[in-house]
Amino acid sequence: MRENCGVYQPPGESPKEDEQEQNSETQEQLDEQEMIERSGSVRPQDAKHLIHCLTVIGQVEGHYVLSSQNKTTKYEHIIPALVAIEQDRSIEGLMIILNTVGGDVEAGLAIAELIAGMRTPTVSLVVGGGHSIGVPLSVSAKRSYIVPSASMTIHPVRVNGMMLGVPQSLTYIDRIQDRIIDFVTRNSRITEERFRSLMMNTEELATDVGSVLSGAQAVEMGLIDSIGTLSDAVEGLYELIETSPPRYPDEIPKNTDRT
Repeated sequence: MRENCGVYQPPGESPKEDEQEQNSETQEQLDEQEMIERSGSVRPQDAKHLIHCLTVIGQVEGHYVLSSQNKTTKYEHIIPALVAIEQDRSIEGLMIILNTVGGDVEAGLAIAELIAGMRTPTVSLVVGGGHSIGVPLSVSAKRSYIVPSASMTIHPVRVNGMMLGVPQSLTYIDRIQDRIIDFVTRNSRITEERFRSLMMNTEELATDVGSVLSGAQAVEMGLIDSIGTLSDAVEGLYELIETSPPRYPDEIPKNTDRT
Protein backbone atom coordinates (compact mmCIF):
# COMPACT_ATOMS: atom_id res chain seq x y z
CA MET A 1 0.00 0.00 0.00
CA ARG A 2 1.44 3.37 -1.07
CA GLU A 3 1.52 6.10 1.50
CA ASN A 4 1.15 9.78 0.64
CA CYS A 5 4.27 11.70 1.56
CA GLY A 6 3.60 15.35 2.26
CA VAL A 7 6.03 18.22 2.63
CA TYR A 8 6.18 19.83 6.04
CA GLN A 9 4.62 23.31 5.99
CA PRO A 10 5.55 25.56 8.89
CA PRO A 11 2.76 27.48 10.62
CA GLY A 12 1.73 30.70 8.93
CA GLU A 13 0.63 31.60 5.46
CA SER A 14 0.37 28.91 2.84
CA PRO A 15 2.29 29.29 -0.44
CA LYS A 16 -1.00 30.05 -2.17
CA GLU A 17 -1.85 32.87 0.24
CA ASP A 18 1.68 34.28 -0.04
CA GLU A 19 1.43 34.22 -3.83
CA GLN A 20 -1.93 35.99 -3.73
CA GLU A 21 -0.48 38.71 -1.52
CA GLN A 22 2.46 39.22 -3.88
CA ASN A 23 0.10 39.38 -6.86
CA SER A 24 -2.01 41.96 -5.03
CA GLU A 25 1.04 44.12 -4.27
CA THR A 26 2.20 43.83 -7.88
CA GLN A 27 -1.24 44.87 -9.13
CA GLU A 28 -1.26 47.89 -6.79
CA GLN A 29 2.14 48.95 -8.13
CA LEU A 30 0.93 48.59 -11.72
CA ASP A 31 -2.22 50.58 -10.96
CA GLU A 32 -0.15 53.33 -9.35
CA GLN A 33 2.23 53.41 -12.33
CA GLU A 34 -0.72 53.68 -14.71
CA MET A 35 -2.18 56.52 -12.61
CA ILE A 36 1.15 58.39 -12.80
CA GLU A 37 1.41 57.90 -16.57
CA ARG A 38 -2.18 58.91 -17.34
CA SER A 39 -2.82 61.83 -14.97
CA GLY A 40 0.54 62.58 -13.36
CA SER A 41 -0.85 61.80 -9.91
CA VAL A 42 0.44 59.70 -7.05
CA ARG A 43 -0.72 58.84 -3.55
CA PRO A 44 2.06 58.38 -0.96
CA GLN A 45 1.27 55.71 1.62
CA ASP A 46 3.78 55.92 4.48
CA ALA A 47 3.21 59.53 5.59
CA LYS A 48 1.87 61.52 8.53
CA HIS A 49 -1.28 62.20 6.53
CA LEU A 50 -2.44 60.44 3.40
CA ILE A 51 -2.31 63.03 0.62
CA HIS A 52 -2.80 62.81 -3.13
CA CYS A 53 -0.29 64.59 -5.39
CA LEU A 54 -1.67 65.88 -8.69
CA THR A 55 0.49 67.54 -11.36
CA VAL A 56 -0.56 70.08 -13.98
CA ILE A 57 2.30 70.27 -16.46
CA GLY A 58 2.88 71.42 -20.02
CA GLN A 59 -0.24 72.62 -21.78
CA VAL A 60 -3.80 72.11 -20.53
CA GLU A 61 -5.55 70.12 -23.26
CA GLY A 62 -9.24 70.82 -23.71
CA HIS A 63 -11.71 70.00 -26.45
CA TYR A 64 -9.05 69.62 -29.14
CA VAL A 65 -6.28 67.01 -29.06
CA LEU A 66 -2.85 68.63 -29.21
CA SER A 67 0.19 67.36 -31.07
CA SER A 68 1.94 64.33 -29.64
CA GLN A 69 5.06 66.49 -29.42
CA ASN A 70 3.40 68.65 -26.73
CA LYS A 71 3.56 67.77 -23.06
CA THR A 72 -0.09 68.01 -22.01
CA THR A 73 -2.42 67.71 -19.05
CA LYS A 74 -5.69 66.22 -20.26
CA TYR A 75 -8.76 67.56 -18.49
CA GLU A 76 -10.72 64.35 -19.09
CA HIS A 77 -8.18 62.64 -16.81
CA ILE A 78 -8.00 65.37 -14.17
CA ILE A 79 -11.74 65.92 -13.66
CA PRO A 80 -12.62 62.29 -12.76
CA ALA A 81 -9.54 62.18 -10.51
CA LEU A 82 -10.77 65.24 -8.59
CA VAL A 83 -14.22 63.70 -8.15
CA ALA A 84 -12.67 60.47 -6.86
CA ILE A 85 -10.37 62.36 -4.45
CA GLU A 86 -13.28 64.34 -3.01
CA GLN A 87 -15.24 61.12 -2.35
CA ASP A 88 -12.34 59.06 -0.97
CA ARG A 89 -12.35 59.34 2.84
CA SER A 90 -8.87 57.85 3.09
CA ILE A 91 -7.37 60.83 1.22
CA GLU A 92 -6.88 63.64 3.72
CA GLY A 93 -5.44 66.32 1.44
CA LEU A 94 -4.60 67.24 -2.15
CA MET A 95 -1.25 68.67 -3.28
CA ILE A 96 -1.29 70.30 -6.74
CA ILE A 97 2.08 70.88 -8.43
CA LEU A 98 1.93 73.33 -11.35
CA ASN A 99 4.41 73.96 -14.15
CA THR A 100 2.22 74.97 -17.07
CA VAL A 101 2.29 77.34 -20.03
CA GLY A 102 -1.51 77.57 -20.02
CA GLY A 103 -3.84 76.14 -22.62
CA ASP A 104 -7.57 75.74 -23.17
CA VAL A 105 -9.38 78.46 -21.20
CA GLU A 106 -12.64 76.60 -20.56
CA ALA A 107 -10.88 73.37 -19.61
CA GLY A 108 -8.55 75.23 -17.24
CA LEU A 109 -11.43 77.13 -15.64
CA ALA A 110 -13.42 73.90 -15.27
CA ILE A 111 -10.55 72.25 -13.38
CA ALA A 112 -9.98 75.38 -11.28
CA GLU A 113 -13.66 75.62 -10.29
CA LEU A 114 -13.71 71.97 -9.24
CA ILE A 115 -10.62 72.43 -7.07
CA ALA A 116 -12.03 75.61 -5.50
CA GLY A 117 -15.26 73.79 -4.65
CA MET A 118 -13.63 70.84 -2.87
CA ARG A 119 -14.00 70.27 0.86
CA THR A 120 -10.78 68.30 0.83
CA PRO A 121 -7.87 70.48 2.07
CA THR A 122 -5.92 71.65 -1.00
CA VAL A 123 -2.55 73.32 -1.51
CA SER A 124 -0.95 74.43 -4.78
CA LEU A 125 2.75 74.85 -5.47
CA VAL A 126 3.95 76.70 -8.58
CA VAL A 127 7.33 75.50 -9.83
CA GLY A 128 8.86 76.70 -13.09
CA GLY A 129 5.81 78.65 -14.24
CA GLY A 130 2.10 79.13 -13.79
CA HIS A 131 1.29 81.06 -16.96
CA SER A 132 -1.95 82.14 -18.62
CA ILE A 133 -4.79 79.80 -17.52
CA GLY A 134 -2.29 78.42 -15.01
CA VAL A 135 -3.00 81.55 -12.93
CA PRO A 136 -6.60 80.52 -12.03
CA LEU A 137 -5.36 76.98 -11.41
CA SER A 138 -2.69 78.32 -9.04
CA VAL A 139 -5.14 80.30 -6.91
CA SER A 140 -7.89 77.66 -6.89
CA ALA A 141 -6.43 75.81 -3.88
CA LYS A 142 -7.20 76.83 -0.32
CA ARG A 143 -3.55 77.81 0.15
CA SER A 144 -1.05 78.64 -2.60
CA TYR A 145 2.76 78.63 -2.69
CA ILE A 146 5.33 79.58 -5.31
CA VAL A 147 9.05 78.83 -5.36
CA PRO A 148 11.35 81.88 -5.62
CA SER A 149 12.58 80.94 -9.11
CA ALA A 150 9.09 80.48 -10.62
CA SER A 151 7.22 83.06 -12.68
CA MET A 152 3.64 83.77 -13.73
CA THR A 153 2.53 85.40 -17.00
CA ILE A 154 -0.72 87.34 -17.04
CA HIS A 155 -2.12 88.37 -20.42
CA PRO A 156 -5.46 88.88 -22.20
CA VAL A 157 -7.37 85.97 -23.69
CA ARG A 158 -5.98 84.81 -27.03
CA VAL A 159 -7.97 83.19 -29.81
CA ASN A 160 -6.53 80.67 -32.27
CA GLY A 161 -7.94 80.06 -35.73
CA MET A 162 -10.47 82.05 -37.73
CA MET A 163 -12.51 84.72 -35.95
CA LEU A 164 -15.28 86.81 -37.45
CA GLY A 165 -14.35 90.49 -37.48
CA VAL A 166 -17.58 91.69 -35.88
CA PRO A 167 -18.26 93.44 -32.54
CA GLN A 168 -19.94 90.32 -31.15
CA SER A 169 -16.67 88.40 -31.34
CA LEU A 170 -14.86 91.00 -29.25
CA THR A 171 -17.74 91.09 -26.76
CA TYR A 172 -17.50 87.30 -26.38
CA ILE A 173 -13.76 87.49 -25.69
CA ASP A 174 -14.36 90.23 -23.12
CA ARG A 175 -16.89 88.02 -21.33
CA ILE A 176 -14.44 85.12 -21.19
CA GLN A 177 -11.83 87.50 -19.81
CA ASP A 178 -14.27 88.76 -17.17
CA ARG A 179 -14.87 85.16 -16.06
CA ILE A 180 -11.15 84.64 -15.53
CA ILE A 181 -10.73 87.93 -13.66
CA ASP A 182 -13.74 87.20 -11.45
CA PHE A 183 -12.40 83.75 -10.53
CA VAL A 184 -8.89 84.98 -9.76
CA THR A 185 -10.06 87.89 -7.59
CA ARG A 186 -12.52 85.65 -5.70
CA ASN A 187 -9.82 83.13 -4.87
CA SER A 188 -6.86 85.40 -4.10
CA ARG A 189 -6.09 88.73 -2.44
CA ILE A 190 -5.38 90.67 -5.63
CA THR A 191 -7.85 93.41 -6.60
CA GLU A 192 -9.67 93.51 -9.91
CA GLU A 193 -8.06 96.84 -10.82
CA ARG A 194 -4.56 95.54 -10.16
CA PHE A 195 -5.14 92.32 -12.07
CA ARG A 196 -6.60 94.15 -15.09
CA SER A 197 -3.65 96.55 -15.13
CA LEU A 198 -1.23 93.61 -15.15
CA MET A 199 -3.21 91.93 -17.91
CA MET A 200 -3.29 95.04 -20.13
CA ASN A 201 0.28 96.19 -19.53
CA THR A 202 1.91 97.24 -22.83
CA GLU A 203 5.38 98.03 -21.52
CA GLU A 204 6.76 94.63 -20.48
CA LEU A 205 6.27 91.97 -23.16
CA ALA A 206 7.99 92.66 -26.47
CA THR A 207 5.45 90.98 -28.76
CA ASP A 208 2.37 90.78 -26.56
CA VAL A 209 0.28 92.57 -23.93
CA GLY A 210 0.60 91.52 -20.31
CA SER A 211 3.01 91.09 -17.41
CA VAL A 212 5.47 88.54 -16.07
CA LEU A 213 5.64 88.25 -12.28
CA SER A 214 8.41 86.64 -10.28
CA GLY A 215 7.53 84.53 -7.26
CA ALA A 216 8.14 87.42 -4.85
CA GLN A 217 6.06 89.84 -6.98
CA ALA A 218 3.16 87.37 -7.18
CA VAL A 219 3.08 87.19 -3.37
CA GLU A 220 3.53 90.95 -2.93
CA MET A 221 0.54 91.67 -5.18
CA GLY A 222 -1.67 89.17 -3.38
CA LEU A 223 -1.94 86.68 -6.23
CA ILE A 224 -0.18 83.86 -4.34
CA ASP A 225 -0.26 83.39 -0.56
CA SER A 226 3.37 82.55 0.23
CA ILE A 227 6.85 81.99 -1.10
CA GLY A 228 7.78 78.40 -0.30
CA THR A 229 9.36 75.15 -1.32
CA LEU A 230 7.97 71.63 -1.37
CA SER A 231 8.51 71.13 2.35
CA ASP A 232 6.65 74.39 3.08
CA ALA A 233 3.73 73.31 0.91
CA VAL A 234 3.54 69.89 2.58
CA GLU A 235 3.69 71.48 6.03
CA GLY A 236 0.94 73.92 5.03
CA LEU A 237 -1.24 71.07 3.77
CA TYR A 238 -0.73 69.14 7.00
CA GLU A 239 -1.80 72.23 8.94
CA LEU A 240 -4.95 72.55 6.84
CA ILE A 241 -5.74 68.87 7.37
CA GLU A 242 -5.37 69.16 11.12
CA THR A 243 -7.38 72.38 11.48
CA SER A 244 -10.10 71.95 8.84
CA PRO A 245 -13.63 70.98 9.91
CA PRO A 246 -14.82 67.44 9.10
CA ARG A 247 -15.70 66.84 5.46
CA TYR A 248 -18.57 64.51 6.36
CA PRO A 249 -21.23 64.82 9.09
CA ASP A 250 -20.23 61.50 10.69
CA GLU A 251 -16.49 62.23 10.63
CA ILE A 252 -14.61 62.86 13.90
CA PRO A 253 -12.54 66.08 13.81
CA LYS A 254 -8.79 65.39 13.58
CA ASN A 255 -7.93 67.85 16.34
CA THR A 256 -10.01 66.04 18.97
CA ASP A 257 -9.16 62.95 21.01
CA ARG A 258 -10.91 59.71 20.08
CA THR A 259 -12.31 58.46 23.37
